[in-house]
Amino acid sequence: MYTRNVSMKLKTNSAPEFTRTLENEVIPMLRKQKGFRDEITLVAPERNEVVAISFWDRKEDAESYSREKYPEILKTLSKVVEGTPRVELFEVANSTSHQIAAKAA
Repeated sequence: MYTRNVSMKLKTNSAPEFTRTLENEVIPMLRKQKGFRDEITLVAPERNEVVAISFWDRKEDAESYSREKYPEILKTLSKVVEGTPRVELFEVANSTSHQIAAKAA
């Protein structure tokens, strides 16, 4: 399993609108993507910062989403996001909620 970790800066006082947009527009799009498993979004409204972590079955699924749908998501979020989000891809080592344990060395 892989994650896409997206760190972004929100425009001032836009955390509530970001959350609404995420729930009403972004997550429904994510659910239609091949290999998408879950989304966890952390918001620090007092700092106007967000970290969004999406879980994917395979690295190829996450990369395909990055190429094909992520630009559309960025457009959707452009009214609340300031600057360019930072995107990183990670392999999941363990997760209690996803029943994943680290591979034996």
